Amino acid sequence: MIYSPEVALQTAEQLLKIKAVKLSPKEPFTWASGIKSPIYCDNRITLSYPELRTFIRMNFCRAIQTYFEGAEAISGVATGGIAQGALVAQELGLPFSYVRSGKKDHGLANQIEGEVHPEQRIVVIEDLISTGGSSLGAVNALREAGCTVLGMVAIFTYNLPVAIRGFEAAGCDLITLTDYDALTRKALADGYICADDLTVLQEFKDRLTGK
Repeated sequence: MIYSPEVALQTAEQLLKIKAVKLSPKEPFTWASGIKSPIYCDNRITLSYPELRTFIRMNFCRAIQTYFEGAEAISGVATGGIAQGALVAQELGLPFSYVRSGKKDHGLANQIEGEVHPEQRIVVIEDLISTGGSSLGAVNALREAGCTVLGMVAIFTYNLPVAIRGFEAAGCDLITLTDYDALTRKALADGYICADDLTVLQEFKDRLTGK
């Protein structure tokens, strides 16, 4: 779910303003999963904008304090969630770790970098959710280490059914600052796209949801 409708529109506005979100209804992008999408979101760009970086950090912290009371540590998903997670952990005065997509093939062969402890109550930080595979992989790694994952917060989600089902099956609550619907509405309202573009974007979403 989104943290709040107001924050969802504010976040969408800022992502569009700094061109973190690219909309190309006529020439779709190819995601790593192979999905052809008329929209691509690169939230790493937000780290280059101090005011937006602060806005995201503070709203992440508020979301954690609202939905995940009793968090004892923060863990970021490599790579997009590392910097965001470290900023949140610093703000909340909590320990920080991050989770790789898999174990290293050298050294200590760690998948989790930083100290975590059995039964430690952890909130996971991610920059965006597409299919949810890598994000839930991090959750599973922390659980296998004995941690209690309270949930995850992310900047943006495409609201893809596969991700929604995955988080539900994993029993992991997901809170995001904005989502696909808020972003496309704001893009139309602020003139980034026209009504015909919105139709293409909605048809893309409908195809993925099976409508």
